[in-house]
Amino acid sequence: MPGPLLDTLRGKTVFPRPVWLMRQAGRYLPEYRALRAEKGGFLELVYDCEAAAEITMQPIRRFGFDGAILFSDILIVPYAMGQDLRFLAGEGPKLSPTLVDHGLESLTKVPERLNPIYDTVALVKAQLGPDTTLLGFAGSPWTVATYMVAGEGSRDQHATRALAYRDPKVFQSIIDAIVDVTVEYLFGQIEAGAEAVQLFDSWAGSLAPAEFERWVIAPNAAIVSRLHARHPGVPVIGFPKGAGEKLPGYARETEVDAVGIDETIDPKWAGGALPKGLPVQGNFDPLLLEAGSSMLESRAVALLEAFSDRPHIFNLGHGIGQHTPIEHVERLLATVREWRG
Repeated sequence: MPGPLLDTLRGKTVFPRPVWLMRQAGRYLPEYRALRAEKGGFLELVYDCEAAAEITMQPIRRFGFDGAILFSDILIVPYAMGQDLRFLAGEGPKLSPTLVDHGLESLTKVPERLNPIYDTVALVKAQLGPDTTLLGFAGSPWTVATYMVAGEGSRDQHATRALAYRDPKVFQSIIDAIVDVTVEYLFGQIEAGAEAVQLFDSWAGSLAPAEFERWVIAPNAAIVSRLHARHPGVPVIGFPKGAGEKLPGYARETEVDAVGIDETIDPKWAGGALPKGLPVQGNFDPLLLEAGSSMLESRAVALLEAFSDRPHIFNLGHGIGQHTPIEHVERLLATVREWRG
C-alpha cells in the first residue's frame, strides 16, 4: 500500500497531512555534521553511495517524515554533461568551462557519473518502510543552465539572462540538452526505486513573463510529458520558486502532478488560483522555523487551514536553514500531526 505522501500526490485528501522538509537531510542535523567531518567534501559524500544513503535516512529515523528525499545535488546533471564540478568552502559550487565563454561542443558527456546516484536510490529504497515515499529529484533546466552558463550561482542570473536575450538559439540548445539528460537521469532514479520526483527551479523568479514561458514552463512541460509517457504512475512535483502570479499558468501548462509554493505566496490566494484538486506542497517560511517564535504553531495551523479543501503536503517554502534547532522541527511536526481540519 502506498504511504500518505504518495496518496496525496495522487490526489487523495489525507489526515494528518503528510510532511517532509526540503533539505531535511543536511547541516542542521548533528549526525550529518559528524558524517561530513568524517567523510570530507560535499561531492565526495554524494558519490559515496553508502554515506549518501545514510544521510538520506537520518531525518527519517529522527523525525519519521513521510518522504525521504534523495541526498544529492542539482549540479550532477551538468557534471554528467561534461563540466568539471567543485564545491569550494565558503564559495559554493564552481563549474567549468563556463558556457558563457564556450559552446556545448566543448563538453564531453560522462553519463557514468549518474550511476552512483542510482545506487544510492536503491540502497535507500531497501531501508525504507512501506509508508515512507522515496523522492528523487533534479534541477529544472533554467536553474541548471544558470550555473552552466556562469559557472556559479549569482544574485540575478545576469549572465544567463543576457545570453538568452542575445542568442536565444544557442541558449535553446543548452536548455534542450539539459532536458534530455534530466529525463534520462530521472528515468534512472525511478527505475532504481524513486516513487515520485521533484523538479527544483530555484531561480524561476528572475525571469520576465515571456522568458518564464519559454525557459521555465516549456522545458518543464517537456520533461513531465516524457516522464508520464514512460512512467505514468510516478507523480512529478514542480517547484518554481519565485513564480508569483505565474504559478497557476505553470501548474496548468506543465501538467505537473503537484506544485510546490514558496513562502512569499499567500496560501489563500494559491488555494483559489491553482487548478481545483491539484495537490500543493509548502509553504511554511524556513526562517520562521529557524526563529521558532510564538508564531510557529499558529502560522502552521493557518497554512493547514488555507489548504484544507485540497490535497496538501506540509513543507517549507524552500530549504531548511542550517542553524535551525532540532526542537523547532519537533514543535512543527507535533502541530502538523495533531491537526485534523
